[in-house]
Amino acid sequence: MRAADFDFVIPPELIAQAPAVRRDASRMFVLHRDSGQFEHQAFGDLVDYLRPGDVLVLNNSRVIPARLRGRNASNGGQFEILLLEEAALNDWWVMLRPGKRARKGTRILLRDANGMATSLEAVVIEKNGEGHCRLRFGGVGDIVEALDQFGEVPLPPYIERKSATELEPDRERYQTVFAKPPGSVAAPTAGLHFTDALLERIRRAGVRVCFVTLHVGLGTFAPVKSESLTEHIMHEERYEVSPETAEAINKAKASGGRVVAVGTTTVRVLETIARQEGSELAAGAGRTRIFIYPPYEFKIVDVLLTNFHLPRSTLVMLVSAFAAPGATAGRERILSAYAEAVRRQYRFYSYGDAMLIL
Repeated sequence: MRAADFDFVIPPELIAQAPAVRRDASRMFVLHRDSGQFEHQAFGDLVDYLRPGDVLVLNNSRVIPARLRGRNASNGGQFEILLLEEAALNDWWVMLRPGKRARKGTRILLRDANGMATSLEAVVIEKNGEGHCRLRFGGVGDIVEALDQFGEVPLPPYIERKSATELEPDRERYQTVFAKPPGSVAAPTAGLHFTDALLERIRRAGVRVCFVTLHVGLGTFAPVKSESLTEHIMHEERYEVSPETAEAINKAKASGGRVVAVGTTTVRVLETIARQEGSELAAGAGRTRIFIYPPYEFKIVDVLLTNFHLPRSTLVMLVSAFAAPGATAGRERILSAYAEAVRRQYRFYSYGDAMLIL
């Protein structure tokens, strides 16, 4: 299949700029794979689609305040820094804007969220073929520990904020209520709809709730630039699956329960481990570059809860594969569902509404 097959247009006014007033007050578009039928529900109705014996799997990675700002120590030019991945203590690969002004040896003096000077600095020590820079931070024992004070929430570019004050509510809302290990530079957005109360209702309905960890990188949202999907180089992300989660999934599969994955990141973890193991899922940690697009036979995931995704992204390709496992018809099914969602004024992308694919 071609990347252009996954192009579509979303009206700008449907790109959600803020979350729902309550996390679980979003709408939920329900797609039935067997019949191709649609339903339109409230997110809180999710419980009605779950069964005793199912296992609900969520990604518990915590978003770090990964966006920093600074100025060039030699000429005062402004830089925006987005942390991507830690290579070592105070040694990070980053996306630096404007990247062309950053040469090896460039010294950057960091500022806080209000634009005031700080004692922190960074030096460019390397650049790679993707245009990313490697920075060595100074003036702090560990830059990660300073992020809560000096960093900003790394909202995607389609969500607009004019000031640090406007960003303040996002520190809570661009984070799941169950987030634990820090490491993501983008939220696992399907999990943003859940509240503690809703998770408790789900448990009381006889559904096991468990977690995996996948630290979400910016590559998640990047459009596929190659014309052929086979030529796309997938981004790499770190994951971990605990023994408790592996056991819960294996028990559910053995007893006829379904694995309900919350978000494409959760799917990527489970399908990565499923490809490596035998008949049962095993706990483990590693890095994944799995790229799921039609046709794909899913090994573990039975039901997918997700958000609405960007055109030409690896996420919409994964969802299309899930809409018709082992076939290519899922692309048409998802594009039809998205067109219906536009007609019914659903809210799109990170702070938007949800889609349940059964």
